[in-house]
Amino acid sequence: MERVELDAQNVLEKILNGVTVVTSKAGGKINGLTVAWATQVSFQPPLVAVSVGKTRYTHDMIRSSRIFAVNILHEGQVDVARLFGLQSGRNIDKFATIPYETKVTGAPILKDCLAYLDCEVEGAIPVGDHTLFTGRIVDANIKADKKPLIYNPDDYW
Repeated sequence: MERVELDAQNVLEKILNGVTVVTSKAGGKINGLTVAWATQVSFQPPLVAVSVGKTRYTHDMIRSSRIFAVNILHEGQVDVARLFGLQSGRNIDKFATIPYETKVTGAPILKDCLAYLDCEVEGAIPVGDHTLFTGRIVDANIKADKKPLIYNPDDYW
């Protein structure tokens, strides 16, 4: 059988992921970025992992503060995914028009998100151009009865 070379990026884009906004707070500032690489990694203890680019402002905040929140977006929040995914928090206040609250860790929780996971960092593993942050879930809640927004690379970046 002849082997066919595949473009890994195109293949990886076929894996379905929910769209999240990962937020953090450090030094009196808040920020967030759109992340499709977020997943549960343990039931006991309850752990989640997020993969964040090393050059991202939110990466620096998570590394410094050791807290983050995973805000799970619903299908009506494509505009929120774009806001948090297309601009750097170093240059603009992404929360200027986005209502939020804080819970246990102090990381911003988007008021209109589908659900959230409030986390304290358990570990950080460098993986290529990203860091895989593992977080212990210290608070979680479903806030809306809607369908989750699913990542499609043609829609957000």
